[in-house]
Amino acid sequence: MAQRRLYRSQETAQRRIARTIVSSILRDNGRNRSGKGSHGFLVSVASILVVALACLWTQIAPKSDTSQQSNVAASTADELGTPISVDGIPVREDLPGSEGAIVERCVDGDTLIVNTTSGRERDRLIGASTPDTVKANTPVEPFGPEASAYTKKRVEEANNVAYLVSDGQKYDKYDRRLAVVYLGNDSVSLNEDLVRQGLARATLQYDFSREMKDRLAEARSRAQEERRGIYSLSE
Repeated sequence: MAQRRLYRSQETAQRRIARTIVSSILRDNGRNRSGKGSHGFLVSVASILVVALACLWTQIAPKSDTSQQSNVAASTADELGTPISVDGIPVREDLPGSEGAIVERCVDGDTLIVNTTSGRERDRLIGASTPDTVKANTPVEPFGPEASAYTKKRVEEANNVAYLVSDGQKYDKYDRRLAVVYLGNDSVSLNEDLVRQGLARATLQYDFSREMKDRLAEARSRAQEERRGIYSLSE
């Protein structure tokens, strides 16, 4: 905006100068016609041409390098989008001890790559195990792609904002952080939701709270009763 105002003020000043020069030329031209010869008249015509060309140049001259760089930067920013700052994630008072994070990508249904204030890490949903889709030398298991797609969809709906709650065991044998994951403002964890949809098995043998184990067991019972997802398959 400031740059445009500068250009306008420059153009206005140039027009004033041009009008002043033209008026002076016309006066000189009047004197020339009174008998001071044709040489002065030719000079006046040449001056008018110079002024006209100068005014034309101000209209077609390219913008400054700074302006072009600003336009390129703005275009690039639009294409890349505005990154979400981990520090800007609001605290959830209903999840004491939770840590805000941005989900970078979903590896599969139960594993996420996230960014926290501590850095980038791989997180595994504790107590919920979705069918394999990316495990080396292992075929894709039934409902594995559906579980992965469901997790990805839920993450996108939450604008990639997640809250991580540590519950019991901190890391698994693959050095993945174990967590109960809440997406956006959800009151139900992704762990429980996946089990309830029949897209994950409740794995209750690990060390985490009795309360969370009870919630996952209840979600599993309901999914089994309704024969959802993996519970629709014959044993």
